Amino acid sequence: MPDIRKKIKKLFPASVWEPISNTRYALQRAAQWPAAVLHPWRRESIQRLASLKDVHRGERCFIIGNGPSLKNTDVSKLKDEYTFGMNRIYLAFPDWGFNTSYLVSVNDLVNEQCYQDFQKLEIPKFFSWRSKKLLYPQGRPDENTHFLFTTYTGPRFAQDATGRLWEGATVTYACLQLAFHMGFEQVILIGVDHSFASKGKPNTTVVSDGDDPNHFDPGYFGKGFRWQLPDLDTSEQGYWMAKNAFEFAGRNVLDATIGGQLTVFPKVDYDSLF
Repeated sequence: MPDIRKKIKKLFPASVWEPISNTRYALQRAAQWPAAVLHPWRRESIQRLASLKDVHRGERCFIIGNGPSLKNTDVSKLKDEYTFGMNRIYLAFPDWGFNTSYLVSVNDLVNEQCYQDFQKLEIPKFFSWRSKKLLYPQGRPDENTHFLFTTYTGPRFAQDATGRLWEGATVTYACLQLAFHMGFEQVILIGVDHSFASKGKPNTTVVSDGDDPNHFDPGYFGKGFRWQLPDLDTSEQGYWMAKNAFEFAGRNVLDATIGGQLTVFPKVDYDSLF
């Protein structure tokens, strides 16, 4: 933050400087919004997302994280459930014998390095709008592709996915907002370990030098893969917002991750859900 803004914050109460800051941000977004809306891919995505509003009202779904605990989870029980998979979850599809209902990936590095795999998936897919050229450098998206207008600026919890979604430093947060948009009554997390063996400054881009100890498959972010170190504090901020939004709406989010370190959502035994 520039020094002048720091001085303003010290001299004046929040009631004075917050509207100024919010107005500046709104103007910045307004300058970018028309281009996104008018682009045919984005326009088509808005229409598709609108058609998904409350389509699963009253039902439950599972958001499947990519943590090592997934290896100790009987995922076969989810074959007939609604499921959200994230990033490279498709590596597990052959072993499971089924695909997730939806797939979400909003990280630029993941989308850039895995776009060919994503293009082959014939399930509803949700990607960040800014990754459109990384995912489809040639040609146009297939009918299963939806673009989300995700941003790093927040915090906020979007109840309508046709607008702006804060990423909350984790693709899981994008899934929670999509699940709310679709009307799911109950959302259950599995494989969201919320702990990483790799340490370092959050959001720092690193290159893997061997097998991946942080995910269910050693080749998930295998040797040579570029990825960003986790920002667990920001993720937790988003999770608290999701918890409050769901509970205020009379819905809930449960955490059935085996041995997970996340403490935001009520814990539930995975096997007791079936």
